Amino acid sequence: MDPHTPEPACHPGGDSPESIVVLGIGNVLWADEGFGVRCVEALDARWTFAPHVSLVDGGTQGLYLVHHVQQATRLLIFDAIDYGLEPGTLKLIEDDEVPRFLGAKKMSLHQTGFQEVLALAMLTERYPQSVLLIGCQPEELEDYGGSLRPRVRLALEDALALGVDALRRWGAEPRPRLAPPPADDAVGQATIALAAYEAGRPSADEACRVGDARFMPGAA
Repeated sequence: MDPHTPEPACHPGGDSPESIVVLGIGNVLWADEGFGVRCVEALDARWTFAPHVSLVDGGTQGLYLVHHVQQATRLLIFDAIDYGLEPGTLKLIEDDEVPRFLGAKKMSLHQTGFQEVLALAMLTERYPQSVLLIGCQPEELEDYGGSLRPRVRLALEDALALGVDALRRWGAEPRPRLAPPPADDAVGQATIALAAYEAGRPSADEACRVGDARFMPGAA
C-alpha cells in the first residue's frame, strides 16, 4: 500500500485528532421542523467549545452533509422526530439505532436524505465512533413561515442541557459565552435567526397561511 494513501477505516486510532461535530437539521420555515437548527443556533450563541468541535447548521442539505459526518469521530444530532409522543417530548437515540430509527420513522424529506448520508458514511468506512440523536416530538409542522410552538421551544432548553452534558463527556470543553458571537462568525444566518425570523413574520391577515382557496380545495 502507498504510504501516502489514507487508511480507509472508521476513524482509526493513533495520532488522528478527535473531531466532534454538532449538527442541527430541519427546515425553519415549517414551524417545529426547525427545532434542530434552532438548537445549534442557541448552542452557538451561548457556548464556546474546544477547537476540535464544529457546529453545523445542516438545514435540509441532505447528501451535502456527508463530509461533516465522515470527518466526525463523535456526532451529536438535533432534530424534530415523530416519536408518536406528546409534543415537546425529548427522546435520545444512540449509535446503531440512529440510522435504523430515521429509516423507520421518517417525518419529512430531510430525514430521508439524512438517512442516506449515514448510509454513505458507513459505505465509505468513515462513520463516527459515537452518534447521539436528541430528537423532539413536534407539535405543528403545517405552518409555513411559522416558528417553534411554546412546548417545543421549552423543550429546546432541556435539549441544550442534554447536548452540553454529552459534549462535556466527549471532551468538547463547553464554556458559557460572555456575549453572542459576531454575526459573521455565527453558525446561522442573521436574517433567519430566531428573533429576526419571528419579528419579520407578517400577520395572518397580511399573509395566507394555508394557501389560496382557488387553487387548493379545502384551504378556505
